[in-house]
Amino acid sequence: MELRLGAVGTSTGIIVPKETLVRPRVKEDHALFATETSDGYLLAPYDPQVENQLKLGREFTAKYCDTFRGSAK
Repeated sequence: MELRLGAVGTSTGIIVPKETLVRPRVKEDHALFATETSDGYLLAPYDPQVENQLKLGREFTAKYCDTFRGSAK
């Protein structure tokens, strides 16, 4: 998919065709995050830092599940 660069005020923006936004379910004013890969950049509608924090939280919860279960009683 080809993306075009265009002037947005004094900045430069990327013009993304509407059909490209259907699959990731993003709309105007949603955020896309660019993650650098060995092949270039990956645009995704989720923040990789938040994803990493969620992963760490899941690992912590799994490690201390007995403690959480005991405190819930």
